[in-house]
Amino acid sequence: MKIAALCIGAPEVTDGVSHSTGIFKRPVAGLVRVGTEGIVGDHIGDRENHGGVDQSVYLEGSISLDWWEKELGFPYQPGMFGENLVVEGLDNREVIVGDRFIIGDLVLEVTSCRIPCNTFARRMDDPKFVKRYWQAARPGVYCRVITAGEIADGRAVEYRRFEGARVPLPEMMVNFGRKLAPEDRARYLAAPVHWKLRRELEGQSD
Repeated sequence: MKIAALCIGAPEVTDGVSHSTGIFKRPVAGLVRVGTEGIVGDHIGDRENHGGVDQSVYLEGSISLDWWEKELGFPYQPGMFGENLVVEGLDNREVIVGDRFIIGDLVLEVTSCRIPCNTFARRMDDPKFVKRYWQAARPGVYCRVITAGEIADGRAVEYRRFEGARVPLPEMMVNFGRKLAPEDRARYLAAPVHWKLRRELEGQSD
């Protein structure tokens, strides 16, 4: 695997949104620094719902984006979904919480799936896109930064599978906002899930 595209977003404003957004990401060349809060220079507008240490880098797999290109009916441009990284040879449907992507010194750990929002629908100029994204069941991948480092387009990516409790991202997407059965809640809590989800699950009763 390798980085097929490295994208960052500048602050922009869309209709119906009071804050700026960084969802309009575009490919960049050269070395880029990645710290615990994400890629240096990448704008995050709504910090209440986006960004933070447990979703500091967002990536999409090229296999999933190839599928989307056919679904959309026009060429996919890197950054169109607001992703920071496109990983060549990755299928989003196969990713589980705890998987790691190692790029030189940089170590990323999967924490959660992408949940589509209205800003995403406006970005795609399709009011029904949130529903389309849910139905596709190919959610994008949020990661925390375990070890900071520098990355660049074209660099090799080592994909290391998590060997603990399995929480597939498509399943996590389906279960978003639902109360889990005790055995499923225990399985989720045994994986390195996003801190917000962990807090929510720890507050649920049997």
